[in-house]
Amino acid sequence: MSTTLEHTSVSRTINGHEVPPAGTYALDDSHTNIGFSARHLVVAKTRGRFASFRGEVVVGEDPFDSRIDVEIDVASVDSRDDKRDDHLRSIDFFDAEAFPTITYHGHAVRPAAHGRYTVDGELTVRGVTRPVELTVEFHGAVSDPWGGTRAGFSASAEVNREDFGLTWNQALEGGGVLVGKTVNLEIEAELILT
Repeated sequence: MSTTLEHTSVSRTINGHEVPPAGTYALDDSHTNIGFSARHLVVAKTRGRFASFRGEVVVGEDPFDSRIDVEIDVASVDSRDDKRDDHLRSIDFFDAEAFPTITYHGHAVRPAAHGRYTVDGELTVRGVTRPVELTVEFHGAVSDPWGGTRAGFSASAEVNREDFGLTWNQALEGGGVLVGKTVNLEIEAELILT
């Protein structure tokens, strides 16, 4: 006998855009992944994630007046290789002792192509703040089986790590470098209306 969890969509439509109900949402850390990838040895990608973070999304009555605040614990970096993670925490990369958190503050939302949105914001890594646009896709909002409201989003961005002072690298004998400059940020987020 199978059991199906029932849920009801609570999304609203404003000017043809499907959006979540207005309110303040917290990141559900057990159903959210904040990941990244970068080229390794030119030919492959290495992926990692941060295991510890917290965040809040305030969805406005006018959804384009929404904002995002996320704080990530640098020491929680996990690339499935302890030696590499120790190197990422070191002064060569994140310098987690001096700069224990990465923050993102998104302050403006605008529509983009194919049902997506662009969030304009600032990313701070190693004490350096740079503008970063997130491309966001809304996956819907539902009433959960426990009486709450949840919303799902995917977000991505591409940043140059050297813009944030992460310049360590090693030249390869055959040309190229050990670690690519471009880092792809990949976020899958489930939010809980508080």
